Amino acid sequence: MIDTRAALYGWEHDRYPAFYVPLGDVEPGLLSPDGRRQPGPFGEVELHSVAGRPAAAAVVTVAERAELTGTVRFAWDAIDAWFEEDEQVFVHPRNPYTRVDALRSTTPVRIELAGVVLAESSAPVLVFETGLPTRYYLDRTDIDFAHLVASPTVTACPYKGTTSDYWSAQVGGSHHPDVAWSYDFPTRQLLPIAGLVAFYNERVDIFVDGRRSERPRTHMG
Repeated sequence: MIDTRAALYGWEHDRYPAFYVPLGDVEPGLLSPDGRRQPGPFGEVELHSVAGRPAAAAVVTVAERAELTGTVRFAWDAIDAWFEEDEQVFVHPRNPYTRVDALRSTTPVRIELAGVVLAESSAPVLVFETGLPTRYYLDRTDIDFAHLVASPTVTACPYKGTTSDYWSAQVGGSHHPDVAWSYDFPTRQLLPIAGLVAFYNERVDIFVDGRRSERPRTHMG
């Protein structure tokens, strides 16, 4: 449907860009004009339908920056799957200025919720992602699954892939939805977290080397 080596990054948001694809690299017949024009992030756009979905693509007709004229910005979910070379990209284009590292550590980590220990490990994998709190991925043998209940939730991350499991917690008669997740098949760069379990810093109490970490306000897996 789309095959290009000339896509441009359009920075519509601070955290990540959008792909702007040259119109000539879009398969003929994929776009159907909706007959509407409107202002876009970088100039005037003409809206098109994709596979019967109205306004799923915007062709830039007049741009503040000349190189964007004649490019198409697709709604991400209007395309079945996006790839950079042969690796699938999830959710949105990766930010080239974001760094994500997964490092094995011997720092003791303990996860609690309402005073109940859910997990404890001396061999976590720490994931450092620009703009997010450190995530602690623990071996499943370090998790007390007696307090966890499988959840149907599935989320995706442009840097890690699509989750394979989610768990809610039952503690003290209270239900705490979606406190932990796992990636059985993460992206190549994050292979060290394959099969491990992480907990939302925002929803549990995490003790690192005996000290309780402050709960952050951000919320992303």
